[in-house]
Amino acid sequence: MPTLRDPGSGIGCCSYSYGGCAACADSRLTRRSFLAGAPSLGALAIPAFSSTQFSTHRQGPIKHLLRVRPVFVYHIRERKEAATWRWTAEIHTEQVANEEKERIQRDLLGMSRQADFPLEILPLVSVTNKEEAAAVAGGNYDVLIMYASGHDRPVLDVLARPDRWNLIFVRHKSGPIYYMYIGVHPHFLRKTKDTYGQPGMDVDDVVVDSHTELLWRLRAFYALKNTTGKRIVAVGAAGGWGVDGEGAPERARQRWQWDIQTVPYPELEIRLRKAYQDETRMKRCREQAERYLQSENVTLETSKDFFYRALVLCDVFRDLLDEAQTDAITIGSCMHTILPVSRTTACLPLSLLNDEGYLAFCESDFVVIPSGVLLHYISGKPVFLCNASFPYNGIVTVSHCTAPRKMDGQTAAPARILTHYESDYGAAPKVEMEKGQVVTVINPDFAGKRWLGFRGEIRDNPFFPICRTQLEIGVHGNTTRMAWELKGFHWMLAYGDHMKETGYAVKKAGVEWFAVDN
Repeated sequence: MPTLRDPGSGIGCCSYSYGGCAACADSRLTRRSFLAGAPSLGALAIPAFSSTQFSTHRQGPIKHLLRVRPVFVYHIRERKEAATWRWTAEIHTEQVANEEKERIQRDLLGMSRQADFPLEILPLVSVTNKEEAAAVAGGNYDVLIMYASGHDRPVLDVLARPDRWNLIFVRHKSGPIYYMYIGVHPHFLRKTKDTYGQPGMDVDDVVVDSHTELLWRLRAFYALKNTTGKRIVAVGAAGGWGVDGEGAPERARQRWQWDIQTVPYPELEIRLRKAYQDETRMKRCREQAERYLQSENVTLETSKDFFYRALVLCDVFRDLLDEAQTDAITIGSCMHTILPVSRTTACLPLSLLNDEGYLAFCESDFVVIPSGVLLHYISGKPVFLCNASFPYNGIVTVSHCTAPRKMDGQTAAPARILTHYESDYGAAPKVEMEKGQVVTVINPDFAGKRWLGFRGEIRDNPFFPICRTQLEIGVHGNTTRMAWELKGFHWMLAYGDHMKETGYAVKKAGVEWFAVDN
């Protein structure tokens, strides 16, 4: 994989909604070195706990920036008398070419300022022949954007390496018209045939005039980069819901190249026992618990002991993330095995971690967790893993006991801290999410081959005798058709409309995308 950032100058790295940019903190870090350098949890000894060890140097949320190489492809041809010497719509003079380079740079700068995810745009380079194209294609970047003004398809063929992500931009009305506005489909994508012939590219990778259209595709690539190769801590064991979900952890390793690190429950029990004996840590966790309870719109309706122990459990989860050098964790057997070990539930700790920009999931269900990681990076916000009801008459109910409060990435929604529903034990938030909020929902199949997605809006926060956080969602689509198409079990939800980015990213990952619509 390419390095995440070079010391050389580019158009820049932008800010984003919450969390820290690991790539900006160390420009020399690569994703490969990050994964290779992190020690295996199985080889880690349980450390002696100290008060300073856990107050500083915590592993923060990981957000690797996307590195983009823009390329201007053109060719100045010599005029010939009584002969065809130029192609339709090409740029024909160096003056016009230079003006177009300046226009491209202005457009890229404007796009980078609009980005809400870590993005570095490298300096624009010009390519006029295959040799120059080969030099560019061998460079260090994640995504190549080809500004294809000329007729030189062989140059584009060299640039568009099938092992990289590529986009092609053509002008119609936003500047001098490009030849590939006319020729991109028959010449480049189909190679003058009736079948598509460009590996890894199709009509969805072509953008006309709009850098806004470029930007959402780049956001999808940013999410793919951060999802691929993810390291995740699995407390208890890695699993998958249902009979057909049993192979989900291995599929996550294969398709997404995930590094799943297991922490057995006996090890967690030892860590918790030591934590409860550490007076400094216990004092700090109690203080954090009191601050949480004193915050606006929070009511405690379970035992304070359950609540305090939830903060200690959250602190121990942070230890596991620190040692694994990752920001993702999931809890297996979270409705059974963990209860006597932690003497509380994992619901509130997972909610807290998600609010702070980490990725924290219950049930260790690797059928749905990849969709949560991808949707988290696309949206730039926490995601909600949930159960779902039967969809009918345009509505569906989703629920779970581990909902984040900061679903918009910033504002903590009102919450009642209750027990976990099924056990009537521990501490779990009932989050009152914003009515009218548009959401994107993903339903992956057990086999990891197809994801269904739909838009909707939150209509109500009911209180049925089911999992604590409950949403009634108005579906923007045909719920009868949706009911026929559902697979898998768990769903993943995020605030905002992210259907375009998700569908584009899912297809690039080799997964079929089924969008529910009217």
